Amino acid sequence: MLNKIFTFLLCYLKLYIKLIFFSFFPFDRIRNICILAHIDAGKTTTTERILYYSGYIRALGDVDDGDTVQDFMVQERKRLTIQSAAVTFDWNDHLDFTVEVERALRVLDGAVTVFDSSAGVEAQTMTVWRQADKHHVPRICFLNKMDKIGSSFTYSVESIKKKLHAKPLVLQVPIGTGKNFKGVVDLITNEKKPLTSKDNPALLKEAKDARNNLIEQVTSLKFVNNCFVSLLRFHFPKNLRKLQAAIRRVTLAHKAVPVLCGSALKNKGIQPLLDAITLYLPAPNERNQELLQHYGDELCALAFKVLHDKQRGPLVFVRIYSGTMKPQSSIYNINKNITERMSRLLLPFADQHVEISSLTSGNIALTVGLKQTATGDTVVSAKSSAAAAARRAEKDQGKNQDRERLMLAGVEIPQPVFFCTIEPPSMAKQAELDHALNCLQREDPSLIVKIDPDSGQTVLCGMGELHIEIIHDRIKREFGIEADLGPLQVAYRETIMNTTTASDTLDRTIGGKRHLVNVQLTVSPWPQEASVSTPVISYAESVQETALAQDMKNAVENGVISSCLQGPLLGSPVQGVQVTVLSVAAEPGTSLAMISACSSRCTHKALKQAGCQILEPLMSLAITVDEDYLGLVLGDLAQRRGNIQEVQSCQDNKMVSASVPLANMMGYSTVLRTLTSGTATFTLELSSYEVMTSQDQSALLNRVRH
Repeated sequence: MLNKIFTFLLCYLKLYIKLIFFSFFPFDRIRNICILAHIDAGKTTTTERILYYSGYIRALGDVDDGDTVQDFMVQERKRLTIQSAAVTFDWNDHLDFTVEVERALRVLDGAVTVFDSSAGVEAQTMTVWRQADKHHVPRICFLNKMDKIGSSFTYSVESIKKKLHAKPLVLQVPIGTGKNFKGVVDLITNEKKPLTSKDNPALLKEAKDARNNLIEQVTSLKFVNNCFVSLLRFHFPKNLRKLQAAIRRVTLAHKAVPVLCGSALKNKGIQPLLDAITLYLPAPNERNQELLQHYGDELCALAFKVLHDKQRGPLVFVRIYSGTMKPQSSIYNINKNITERMSRLLLPFADQHVEISSLTSGNIALTVGLKQTATGDTVVSAKSSAAAAARRAEKDQGKNQDRERLMLAGVEIPQPVFFCTIEPPSMAKQAELDHALNCLQREDPSLIVKIDPDSGQTVLCGMGELHIEIIHDRIKREFGIEADLGPLQVAYRETIMNTTTASDTLDRTIGGKRHLVNVQLTVSPWPQEASVSTPVISYAESVQETALAQDMKNAVENGVISSCLQGPLLGSPVQGVQVTVLSVAAEPGTSLAMISACSSRCTHKALKQAGCQILEPLMSLAITVDEDYLGLVLGDLAQRRGNIQEVQSCQDNKMVSASVPLANMMGYSTVLRTLTSGTATFTLELSSYEVMTSQDQSALLNRVRH
């Protein structure tokens, strides 16, 4: 027992000593990466092996046993990885691999995409790949589960090429597959152990051909001078570093993606993967150069995630782009125009955190004490620093139009597609529920909480059934509130069909003072190809000539926008509308609130006259199913108004791509599990909002009204 305690304390001391010197490590020693994958491709198992081989855990956890470092939430150990978790560790003197999943792509420099080698590219893989493309994140591909029956290295590589439209650079070849998988041959170093003619002749030939092909690929991308090709091929290992440097350049330039393979479960291929991360993924100083130019050596950081701790309050994840962050210092929040004081600075290790005295640019850390800073906020050392950076950005605007956007770019939050009411068990618990929802909303920006103006009920808006279910479960477990949820409803939208003009007059006497205002405006459909979620407001020339005061303009626009929040058919938000204000006339002394109210009534009247239509959310559905169950799945989709777009072969399975109205997908996971005896998987994501047919719209309105 004493030996175990001593070993634990020694490991913790080792970690703490490393973290004390953490802030002194230079840019080129840091890799901020995330693990991306389809459900059940093995990202949690891969992460666990990475932590084990780096020496930061002493025993391997298992997803099925619920004892992995990354899955520390109760819901994750029951289901799947729900939120991203950050871990800091070192590998071969590289001290900060901060592992974040998906949502943190905005602040990370590289990514490892994990594939199930028996399935290749799957639906969710394509989703996270597109997200990485949007943020220009260089990637490495790891073909996991090579020990699984049905695994195919060749098929997986081809699927990367065809489905992701990427150029795979094969850096390893497997030694056997399935039950015969024994390891990998590294084509760069020519080893698991150095291959000779005494080895398996077929494997030796495969490795030589694959290495020559790799060199030809890199050469064709113009990153290696042709005169070095023969040297790279025949004078190995003399030019090992030249080949590695060439692969690094094509990776950072997004010309190709290195491909490695292995089995995380069988502990094969993880150490070469760690080496590849250090060799081929970028250091922080190789990205986001615009921000570094704006702030120089002064602090600039982006808050990209918030957690709530019962003892310490809100913990804000920040990525430091320039300068140094220290505890007990003030920071200025540009987005909210406020100054806050940070009390402590922590380094993350999943749900464990280690306090540190300072942290330099390129790192990711947790801050304690920031009460109002939320996801997407940019924080700097002082207001004067922000002003100086803004002047520099404005000066350089002609050189780079995106520079201002990059300086304040936050995290893009998708619109919710489901909503339901939530009520406390008693009115005495209402304040506690409000506090819980405020904490969860700050932590999860995709959760929207609002009050229904008609009923006064609290409404939760989320991204899906599971999302709402998890929020409900967390309110119960973490805040001890037995809240009741109303029925789950689809978040529809409304739009208009025609152009119409309306006017409205508001004449009221309040406290002996008369308030008289008249508003006239026109509403018209915005082009469908450029649909907008909020109304586009403009003013007729006659209004512009009268030089309408800015406060009156603000009042008119507030009224128009508030009216578009609730359409005349379902009370859903109105989108795709252009509003032209024709005239605004108000008696002197008329309050701005009256002007806003009149504008709102006039807009509502115009929307009703223009003829509203309901827009329903269409979802992109991707199903992987055994061929024996394909007919049942397609038949079920037909009943759900599904539009089958494509059916592809994927090894022994079929991949079905379809477009389905969200309203018809309630409880689909249970139905699909029943139809396929639990063998099928699916992913669902919002595709677009489309106009409902008149028949479907009438049926929906009848259900709502009765």
